[in-house]
Amino acid sequence: MGTGVVVDERGYIVTNHHVVNGVDSLRVTLADGSTYMARVVSFDGKQDLALIKIDATAPLEVMPMGTSSDLMLGETVFAIGNAFGYEHTVTGGIVSALSRDVEVNETQSYENLIQTDASINPGNSGGPLLNLDGDVVGINVAIRAGAQRIGFAIPIDDARRIMARLIAIEQLEGTTHGLDLEDRKQGTARELVVRSVTPGGPGAAAGIRPADVILRSGEVDVIDRVDLERSLLGHSTTEPITLLVRRDGGVTTAKLTLAESQGQNIEPNVTVVGGTRDRSGSATAGNRTWQVLGVRISQVSLAGRDIGTSPYRGGMQVNAVRPGSPAEVNGIRPGDILVGLHQWETVTPQNVSYVLSHPELTTWGPLKFYIIRGRETLFGFMELPPGQ
Repeated sequence: MGTGVVVDERGYIVTNHHVVNGVDSLRVTLADGSTYMARVVSFDGKQDLALIKIDATAPLEVMPMGTSSDLMLGETVFAIGNAFGYEHTVTGGIVSALSRDVEVNETQSYENLIQTDASINPGNSGGPLLNLDGDVVGINVAIRAGAQRIGFAIPIDDARRIMARLIAIEQLEGTTHGLDLEDRKQGTARELVVRSVTPGGPGAAAGIRPADVILRSGEVDVIDRVDLERSLLGHSTTEPITLLVRRDGGVTTAKLTLAESQGQNIEPNVTVVGGTRDRSGSATAGNRTWQVLGVRISQVSLAGRDIGTSPYRGGMQVNAVRPGSPAEVNGIRPGDILVGLHQWETVTPQNVSYVLSHPELTTWGPLKFYIIRGRETLFGFMELPPGQ
């Protein structure tokens, strides 16, 4: 049992890594009672945060994010969570201390935690600590065993920096914006500042400069790097995104077009579950899936899904489809689950990579594929680009 915080309307949820570590399956229940199977997208075990994903039937409401930069001793806070299985339990208290360092065991320790006397129990882990405005100011993470009303939360500003690494497009999709960014937060002053721009990269091509402040990306208002990274998820390297930028006291726009990453900015300690990077950290396999088939995919389990009598153990969910690609031409849509290519099942990224790198790929003619859509298993044939 645990709790999570919705950070993107497409179903991305942050929780503690220790909540999802080693589990066989994940089930998420939303406030309205709807239930979904979830999958782990990425995690940082050292910082004890994980990003999970559900395939919601409608856009989710994102929890309002506050800042921990102006928290005060004695400030009123509330914890919400799945305490001992009692869903949506709300407890209240105050900020008892700031900047606590806590060692839980030989392998897990935390720095700079918020201490609160709002009751935190098993099942609260990963849930929000709220201020009186209802804004998230922390992620509940630990209790002091044997003590009364001593609980701890990761300050939200620290958590958001970790979350930005977990949801970064370079980690999840093998694309890059070519910007080095800094979150600056002090009370109500919150902004995302460009520290530097990679020469020849997408940011430079868009005319973005150091010291620019990014205010909006597409339809997403940006206050930190999490907002920018999530706004860029699912965008191809041919699709420009409009950025609203503050520069020299004025506001201007820039057209940013992502590029394929060469793997030079792999985040330390971040593990992408079902990722397609090879051991050198390059995004070659993921790039090839995008270039050859025209899809971005992530590994999913089919356990617990209502898919009729399908014999498949798992598959690769289609997260994005490139316009004009073989996948689009043959009717593959986001949300489909790719379960087979040619004569092999595609349960893992390595299965897909094996097929696309097979020396006899070009001799097979149109590549046969199998997908699950709803309760149906469908198949078709893709003509691959010349030279593949």
